[in-house]
Amino acid sequence: MAKRVQIAIDCADPERLAEFWAAALGYVVEGPSSGASSWAEFSRSVGDGAEAWCAAADPAGLGPRLLFHRVPEPKLGKNRLHLDVRTGAADRVGVEAETARLVARGAVHVRTVVDESGCFAVLQDPEGNAFCVC
Repeated sequence: MAKRVQIAIDCADPERLAEFWAAALGYVVEGPSSGASSWAEFSRSVGDGAEAWCAAADPAGLGPRLLFHRVPEPKLGKNRLHLDVRTGAADRVGVEAETARLVARGAVHVRTVVDESGCFAVLQDPEGNAFCVC
């Protein structure tokens, strides 16, 4: 039987990244399941003050939940894992439109590649995590 997947992402500002990725993927920022009224309250109740969490989830329950976890150390180097945001039509027009939408929400456009296999763009989220639009 297939297992559900949650993707945990270390970051500096969990709420900001949850909001960005919720908008990028059509997800919703999810409240904590612990009975706390907010992620800030949950984080204060279980953490040491340095840690914090926030999550974004697919409202249809199909895609993986994204859990953002504040860590004290900064991001160093290249991601070992990245997300591909699929437009449904990997043509240049679709990729450029989605890239523009995400840049308006805080992403940074790194480059667009057009070759014999199609078109994709490399971006960074507001904390510098690389991802692709294809």
